Amino acid sequence: MGVPSIIEIKGLHHVYRGHDGDTYALGGVDIHIDEGEFVAIIGRNGSGKSTLAKHLNAILLPTEGRVLVMGMDTQDARLLWSIRQTVGMVFQNPDNQIVATVIDEDVAFGPENLGVPTPEIAERVDAALKQVNMMPYRNHAPHLLSGGQKQRVAIAGVLAMHPKLLVLDEATAMLDPVGRAEVIDTILALRSAAKMTTVLITHHMDEAVLAHRVIAMDEGRVVTTGTPAEVFSQPELLESLGLDVPLAAKLAKELQRSGLPLPDGILTAAQLVNALCQSS
Repeated sequence: MGVPSIIEIKGLHHVYRGHDGDTYALGGVDIHIDEGEFVAIIGRNGSGKSTLAKHLNAILLPTEGRVLVMGMDTQDARLLWSIRQTVGMVFQNPDNQIVATVIDEDVAFGPENLGVPTPEIAERVDAALKQVNMMPYRNHAPHLLSGGQKQRVAIAGVLAMHPKLLVLDEATAMLDPVGRAEVIDTILALRSAAKMTTVLITHHMDEAVLAHRVIAMDEGRVVTTGTPAEVFSQPELLESLGLDVPLAAKLAKELQRSGLPLPDGILTAAQLVNALCQSS
């Protein structure tokens, strides 16, 4: 028996209706996300990746097609509460997700609204703050935190609701390099410790290479999917989509052209450093 799918998307179309006409954001998307997977979805602005993310927990509903979350159809209004408990969302701007004046209270907000008993809420808050390495800041005011720290608090607030799937929709887009690194390290730690099923919507290729699988989108459709090595070995295709290969991969190719005997398939800085050390 194979790994069960948390998400099954079949023939998904989405149209935004407007006074000035319709905007076709998704045009027939078919994907699945399996339990324990780490999937990165990439694409230029307007490719449909954030619209797709909002379908994963029924913020948006299909114009046509189906989205199944652990077998639950997002168009069944009776199941919305269960779907949104299953899929936790972290968005681009953490200030839009932080609702309390003290971090402890903010992380407790979600479980309280789920009706979790008070003693269990305290346990969930402690566990979530430990998972994102923010326990020392639990009594701080959110406005005193850096962007990366705020985003980690937003992740803790989602984790405290015990989702099966964590979706990060451009969660590092507004952060400086230090903040980005904090959030990515947090995601990787969650993956390592809890095998959290994760979907990362990103336009940073150096983040996408960390995933098990990459899905590249353009004009509302899936253009290609595969392992990071498979997707980023197609530089001409990525260029046509307005995307780039990771910096470490570009540098490795240039060093190969200059005569250094480096292996193919280098995608990360760590892989490049290791290959350079072995070649010296």
